[in-house]
Amino acid sequence: MIRKAPLGQFLARNPFSRGLTDGLFYREKMRAIHRIAPDAIDGEILEIGGGRSGMASFLYPDANIVTIDIDPSFADQQPSSARARFVCGDARDLPFDDGSFALVTLFDVLEHIHEDHIAAAEALRVTRPGGLVLVSTPNADWHYPYYATMRRFCPPETALMDEWGHVRRGYRGEDLARLFGRAPDGVSSFINPVTAFYHDVAFSRLGSRKRALLYAAAALPTALAYALHRPSTRGTETAYRWQR
Repeated sequence: MIRKAPLGQFLARNPFSRGLTDGLFYREKMRAIHRIAPDAIDGEILEIGGGRSGMASFLYPDANIVTIDIDPSFADQQPSSARARFVCGDARDLPFDDGSFALVTLFDVLEHIHEDHIAAAEALRVTRPGGLVLVSTPNADWHYPYYATMRRFCPPETALMDEWGHVRRGYRGEDLARLFGRAPDGVSSFINPVTAFYHDVAFSRLGSRKRALLYAAAALPTALAYALHRPSTRGTETAYRWQR
């Protein structure tokens, strides 16, 4: 059995150098994913659309991991490991046999794919019976900035969505239940209404000094909201788990 990395070790792999300010939203996503991920798996992992992050390799550092992404340039950005390999391919037409993987991940992927129903079906197809599919995605009511008072300092939401390659805002739980055939077995929200302020600031047009001042001013309520956040707390994004 391949054990999941301890939470502290996993969070330390946050790619943002300022993981408690500019990268707090990413830390929140990582924590939510860690909460819904199984403690151990027995088999190979497929990370769909994980070309830039390598999240699965941080989550299960001793696992054999296949990363598939439609962008071939990501082959040079993968973690250097004999246990990891990169495949250039499309989430809608996975080049793997049925039931090939113990765990399949779609971290912030489905909202980028027009034919998301095909990608979901493919993820399930290559997951072996008893295996797991993990998904993270914005909620259907996600918006940027979260706080209207920040609009004057932030780029338009449409500009961010275009930059990130979103084809839809996000999903309701029932939308994903339809895609995967039933309700998820595990759910954990992230980026709650208080910590969303840091997300607004992180992607604002403000310079580093002004961002630092806003982070400091909101540090106490943000720290408390982060510490008190539970899987069922209201959030703007969510991580899900399905067992096949």
